[in-house]
Order: sequence, then C-alpha cells, then structure tokens
Amino acid sequence: MLGQIDKIKETLLNPDKVVRSKTDPEVELFYRYYQSTPVTKKYLCVVVKVSWEEAFIITAFFTDKIKRGEVLWEKE
Repeated sequence: MLGQIDKIKETLLNPDKVVRSKTDPEVELFYRYYQSTPVTKKYLCVVVKVSWEEAFIITAFFTDKIKRGEVLWEKE
C-alpha cells in the first residue's frame, strides 16, 4: 500500500459502502471503488477496529469485490 495514503484517507472520509465484519462485530470494512490503482480497477478496503475507547486501522488492501456482512452505510 506504499503511496496509497491519500486513497486510504479518501476511503475513510467518503466510502461507497461500510460493512460490519461477519466474524468480529467490532470490525468495520470501508470500501471505495477506484478506476486507477496499482493493480487495475479495484475496490480499496480499509479494515477498522472500533471500540468504545478507540478506533484504529488494522489493514488496507485492494479487492475485486465487497465482502458479505451487515451493511452499515451505503452511498446513494
């Protein structure tokens, strides 16, 4: 994810969809679609652990599809 910090920020601030993880209710996956990435057209997924005291990024990666789970928010 070298050089992708601006895309990570944009995904967190303006996601296309936010999904709760099926395996951990404290994990939310923020998705945004990008036409241009180092690996062609892909969604950027930023995985965030959210608790009462804090929230932090676990990881970020490019993917072809959005994982299943409870949709918390979706862009209109």
